[in-house]
Amino acid sequence: MSLFNVIGKREPMLDALEKATGRAKFTDDLTFPGMLFGKILRSPHPHAKILHVDLSKALKVKGVHGAICGRDIPKKKYGIVPMAKDEYALAIDKVRYIGDEVAAVVATSIEVAEEAISKIHVDYEVLPAVFDPLEAMKPGAPVIHDEVPNNVSAKIRKEFGDVEKAFFESDEIFEDDFETQPVNHAPLEPHAAIGLADHSGKVILYSSTQIPFFLRRNLATALDIPESRVRIIKPKVGGGFGQKIDLYAKDFCAAFFALKTKKPVKFVYEREEIFTSTRQRHPFKIHLKTGMKRDGTIHVQQFKAIADGGAYNSTAPLMITLACYFIMLPYRIENLLFEGCHVYTNKPVGGAMRGHGIPQVRFAVEAQLDLIAEKMGIDPFELRLKNAFHAGEPHPAKLLVQSCGFSDTLIKAAEAIGWKEKRGKLPFGRGIGLAGASFPSGVSNMSHISSGAVVKIERDASITLLTGAADIGQGAETVISQIVAEEMGVPLEDIRITAADTEITPLDPGTFGSGVTLRAGNAAKMAAQSAKEKLLEAVAEKLEVEIHQLEVKDRRIYVKDQPEKGMSFSEAIKVYQYSDRPMPIIGRGSYMPPAKEPTTLLKEDGNFSPAYSFMTQAAEVEVDTTTGKVKVLKMVAAHDCGRAINPMLVEGQLDGSVVGGMGQALYEDVLIEKGQVINPSFLDYGLPTAMEIPSITSIEVETDDPEGPFGAKESGEGTQLAPAPAIINAIYDAIGVRFKSLPVTPEKVLEALQEKKGKTY
Repeated sequence: MSLFNVIGKREPMLDALEKATGRAKFTDDLTFPGMLFGKILRSPHPHAKILHVDLSKALKVKGVHGAICGRDIPKKKYGIVPMAKDEYALAIDKVRYIGDEVAAVVATSIEVAEEAISKIHVDYEVLPAVFDPLEAMKPGAPVIHDEVPNNVSAKIRKEFGDVEKAFFESDEIFEDDFETQPVNHAPLEPHAAIGLADHSGKVILYSSTQIPFFLRRNLATALDIPESRVRIIKPKVGGGFGQKIDLYAKDFCAAFFALKTKKPVKFVYEREEIFTSTRQRHPFKIHLKTGMKRDGTIHVQQFKAIADGGAYNSTAPLMITLACYFIMLPYRIENLLFEGCHVYTNKPVGGAMRGHGIPQVRFAVEAQLDLIAEKMGIDPFELRLKNAFHAGEPHPAKLLVQSCGFSDTLIKAAEAIGWKEKRGKLPFGRGIGLAGASFPSGVSNMSHISSGAVVKIERDASITLLTGAADIGQGAETVISQIVAEEMGVPLEDIRITAADTEITPLDPGTFGSGVTLRAGNAAKMAAQSAKEKLLEAVAEKLEVEIHQLEVKDRRIYVKDQPEKGMSFSEAIKVYQYSDRPMPIIGRGSYMPPAKEPTTLLKEDGNFSPAYSFMTQAAEVEVDTTTGKVKVLKMVAAHDCGRAINPMLVEGQLDGSVVGGMGQALYEDVLIEKGQVINPSFLDYGLPTAMEIPSITSIEVETDDPEGPFGAKESGEGTQLAPAPAIINAIYDAIGVRFKSLPVTPEKVLEALQEKKGKTY
């Protein structure tokens, strides 16, 4: 029998019907009377000084209401990470990649705006450009940002244990180089923003954003106005995956022109702009050296990682830090030396993407573990199980892991894929593989990382929840509402939620780092507890019992040992009201993770997440040796998500991770030649489609984390870490070829098979 009434139920998303019927309103669906439409002029050069921008002809086009360039805006740099601010809303001194924002116009229609953009004349002085991070680091390379002479904008060097001694003690040493590609997030909903200005001079921005409160801060900085004059409202968001956490020119320009023209202003990016001028997953060059003990113990690792960051920082310091610390989970690694750097190049900008720097390093670690297992004559599954981290074990970086189901995920994934029956036993061209990973349940990387919530019990017994959490399609509003419903002892339909409006909802960091359920869920649970306790005080007084004797369940409040002695939720509200207590009944909650900030981890060790999830993914593939095409037949995703608040939504995250991981492993690659993206559309970019989706088995491993609301942990970003290496390891089992660079295209497969065939003679 379940302990819960609402928690653990497969509830559909609260907005599922309106999305399925097309009634849901995304930013671009919104219209306002007299609305103007904007377009942005972008640089055709990867690196050039801006000598002069002539807007005069654009301003003369009939229907144009305004045109601006860098000289017209406040000279205020912004950035999602405060210590790494390096962007202006429009380029001021020079452009740093093809697609950099130079000027913007607003007009009565998009067509008029496009005509006006074509009439803007810009004088450039073209500068030498650099496109390879290794070249960018060399003396004499073009300097992309004057304050960063070697183009290394963020770096970390961390050593745990005694690495030199550990390598000397190792029985076997392995060294390999790996490389990952740039990947675009490809959200179905394009980036959009609508700015309005009210009579008081406040700007209201509707934006397809993941982090309304951070956007408010950055927009206020860029506009050089107080945060109190900025209101951010998040409508429905059609996917973000990390790409919608930054402030973009569309946000700034919509707000700037709204303040200037006193009219609503809309900016919507075209698909090509999303590919070239937003963010992408960082390409990595990785050198990995691992020392092993004869019994299969991982004794030491040395890791060198170079991230190609493109023209600006975005989340650079946090990204390179996460890459370091998540080498040391889910396995025990007592001795580690990590050297990582983020390098500027004249290419599109790298930023947060599902997993945030960790998918790249996990690919290297998990691929090399299979190589090590083969050379040492150890089963890859057994090697991982032997080195698996367990809850409560001391961690070299002082991470506090209170719950860990990694071993269970390994065992269950291996069983579901048929490891013992299939590994190394299938016909040539068929194979299986697996990979493990770990991820934080919300990183504490800013000083105001706390989440807040307000719960109101209304007179009609309905419950209103205010939360700053940003639902971007993952079901955050549904999960948080389930948490409140469970705490209040009412069904989910009694909860009404208002979210992600900086004017009326409590502070929340937004959707990133897989922390929404834990941060916002805990805050909402605390707010519900606060409101419930006020109601219980009145009921306890009426029933002449102590508060701790009362139970709230199924819309009733009753004495635990005497269920017949009680009243309905509605009657309880009347009792409260008739006792002359203030209405409505309001409870407030705020949750701050008990963890260090990752920005300090560049200098010192410490825990930086309230909880950590663990996962194993296993793949079965079929390789067509004639065409080189790899078909993923089956994927198993076993995930330790603490307690699943909504198992159906967890499965949705796991299914999405499988498809995203397939894309990284086999199809997706932003192709760039001399700084120019040459495949900036869904026609040319290799996204997996419904035709490629394999059979997926989702397995939730529940561990009941003490820090999570009702024991819950993350099930979003972490699910993206293991699919790609699992698929790559399965390809080796199928054809005996190891791939150390992504994606594994048919061309690479055929070339490798031909090379292997040549070596057999």
